[in-house]
Order: sequence, then C-alpha cells, then structure tokens
Amino acid sequence: MRTSLILAATAVLASIPAQAAGLPTPVVYPTWGVHNPPSYSTCANPACLYTRKPGEPSDPEFPAYWQSRWNMYRVYGPSYGAHMPPYDGKPPAPLKNGVDYETSQGATYYDSTWRSPRWPGQGAMKEHYEKRCLPIFAFSNHYSCSFVSLGDTAFFVTYKKDRPKGMPPVCLFSAFNHPPERNFIAHLPYAKSDSDQLHDTVQGYSFWVQAPAGTPFQTGASPDQTDNGGILFGYAFESRPRSDATGGPPYRHPQSFYFSGVPSTSTPPAPPTPPDAPVVSQNYVGFAATKPDAKTWAEVVNLNSAKLPPCHLFDAGTDAAAAMMFGGHSKRPPTWGDFRKK
Repeated sequence: MRTSLILAATAVLASIPAQAAGLPTPVVYPTWGVHNPPSYSTCANPACLYTRKPGEPSDPEFPAYWQSRWNMYRVYGPSYGAHMPPYDGKPPAPLKNGVDYETSQGATYYDSTWRSPRWPGQGAMKEHYEKRCLPIFAFSNHYSCSFVSLGDTAFFVTYKKDRPKGMPPVCLFSAFNHPPERNFIAHLPYAKSDSDQLHDTVQGYSFWVQAPAGTPFQTGASPDQTDNGGILFGYAFESRPRSDATGGPPYRHPQSFYFSGVPSTSTPPAPPTPPDAPVVSQNYVGFAATKPDAKTWAEVVNLNSAKLPPCHLFDAGTDAAAAMMFGGHSKRPPTWGDFRKK
C-alpha cells in the first residue's frame, strides 16, 4: 500500500504542469560550476574555482569525447560510514554485496565537441542506468532511466519495460544543466585524504555541502556528514596516465564518481522505498576515448523542450503520501533538489 501511494504521488508530480503544481519553472540545480555557471551556487569565490597548493597534483581533464561502462554501488549498511569512497572497485570488506550495498550497471557517453543549432550551449552527455535509476530522488529507484544533456538542456528518460506507472517517457529536467566541461575538476577541492585512502593510486576531489544553503563545509569524503545534513560530491581520477583500448596517447582515466543519494530515515528501512542510498559510487570499467555515434542522442534530439512536462522528480519527498516512506515522519533528509533556484 505504501509503495503504491508513493508511486502514484510521484507519477502525478512528474506529469502535471509546473504552474498547476505551484512549483517554479524553469529551475536550475546548482552544481558549484560543474553543470551550470558559478553564479547559481554558493562558493568560496565567485568563480567556484580552487587554486592547487604546492605539492598537490595538476588537474586532470576529460578527453574531448569518451564512453565507459560503470558499476554503481548503493551503499547503505550500518557501518558504511566507516568505509567511505573512493573505492578500489567494489566497496571494501567487511561490507557485503546484497547486505550492505547493492550493485547495478550503466554507461556514460560524452562528447564535448557536439553542437546543434537547435540547442543552446555545447557538448552532449548521456548517463544510462540499467534497472536501478540514480538514487537521488525520494522514491523507489527500481527502474531504468537516462539523463541526457544536449548543450544547456537536460532531459530525464524512462523506458517502457519498467517505467513507473504514470511517468512520462521524457520530461524536462532542467533548461540549464550542461555536461561537465573537460576541465570541470577545477571546481572541486583536492582531497588528500581521499587520495591517501587508495595509496595515491587516484587523485580524489570532493566536498560536503550544507543543505539548503549549498555552502561547502568539508573537504574529503571522510568523516561521513549525512546525519549533519551534508551532501557529498566527489570525483577521482587515476594518478598515472595510461592508454586505453584505442592505443592513443596516455591520459589520467576517470576512476569513480561518488556522491550522496537519498538515505532512509525509517527504522528499519522499508525497501523498495526510499532507495536508502547515503553513499553512491559509480566506478568506471572499460573507459575509452571513443566518440559516441549520433544514435546516442536520438531519444531527445528532435524533441521540442517547450512541450515536455517538467520532471518534478525531487518533489516526491514533499508530498504527504511520499512522506510516509520516512518512518511516518513529515521531515525528510536533504536532497540535491533542495539547492534548486529559479
């Protein structure tokens, strides 16, 4: 009963016009300079840039285009806080798959050179999540989904095989959420503790931000700040340059993307809702500097964004029915949606 109420509330929020829902549109989700201009975020300086200190490594960059599979680890066990990312592959022992974390798969496609007169901005990116969607929304993630950005416009796509009832095939996630630029890591602080955790085989960059202000307040994934209302945003690159399967020049490969999802506040958690994802890590597998073909963007490239319903994916947790998932309490943990701005 609880699950059906939540899915029903979510479906309604996903499909109704923003004006009818009394919600602002369009929205921008601040990303501290990574996916939209720094002016939308609360940063230590107006450009949201970090100057590297003496002894810190130089900044790696994305290849101009690339594709990669990845394993996504949704980490939720009672001792997850003692084993924060970055991870060298799967989360370390004593965390156990199926008990303390769940493993799913997906893939990312990136092309910084992509342009189209139909879409403002530059670059294209698609992140596809198979069977388990990105667990940052306050309802079940037991379905496949994709985030696609064409220039500045970001779409959320679901699929007939497992789409939540009532959810549209495509909705407009944001009119201002572009793919990360190749040098995006300049917007994150170097986290020596993250790098040390894997014996400097990676260069870790991460911070915790405080909701709802969005102010960074801790560099490094450890200690865990979930219970203090913090949200983690981190990225790791391999420290040593190497070639990929294409045989091209060596470069520092992205190793993992790690961040906060939506944690459960119920005791005990009540799966499959919410996702119970205090920590999530996407660890890249088979990363290669190959260019995605045009079919990658075919789901959205010819759509009219003005005719798409806004997504409202973050608003499910504010609905009275959806609030049931948090142990019967109306208060929910902070989510990335709390940082939205007009």
